[in-house]
Amino acid sequence: LAAAPAGVRAGGDAWVFGYGSLMWNPAIRYAESRIATLHGFHRRFCLWSPVGRGCAAHPGLVLGLARGGSCKGVAYRIEGPHVDEEFSVLWRREMISDGYIPRWVRLHTAEGALSALTFTINRACPRYAGRLPDIDAARAIAKASGALGSNTEYLLSTVEHLDALGIPDRRLHALKRHLVERP
Repeated sequence: LAAAPAGVRAGGDAWVFGYGSLMWNPAIRYAESRIATLHGFHRRFCLWSPVGRGCAAHPGLVLGLARGGSCKGVAYRIEGPHVDEEFSVLWRREMISDGYIPRWVRLHTAEGALSALTFTINRACPRYAGRLPDIDAARAIAKASGALGSNTEYLLSTVEHLDALGIPDRRLHALKRHLVERP
């Protein structure tokens, strides 16, 4: 929280930006949610998951925010008295390894701009997958299953939730098509 905006450090409300499973399984107590756009990062399957959505033999791929472009997702407002507790939940979920870098970012919503915590990809992490071609990512996703379920389920849940929110994501739809069209 040391890098948090002054209002959060003073016990105020805090926002968190979800772009993957946080959209359909936030697992935090929040008071409000808004559709939000983050400029400068895009959603990508770019982090190998050898446990949660995969195994050692067939690691899955999970989403990260990679540099460039923009990303629409969901911003969640956590009320001040609950920030420490809910950030602790987020930390245990997202920061269990070195795959992500927590970062305060500027989001744009229909109600105005706001600062939020999000988790961007750590390109120095050994599990960073880089820019895999869609067909290679789809093959890995199709084979992978781990303690949290199948990697296909993770992709499909994300696509379904984005669609329900009216958020287009061509890359994720392309991955879904590759899964459906697999021989």
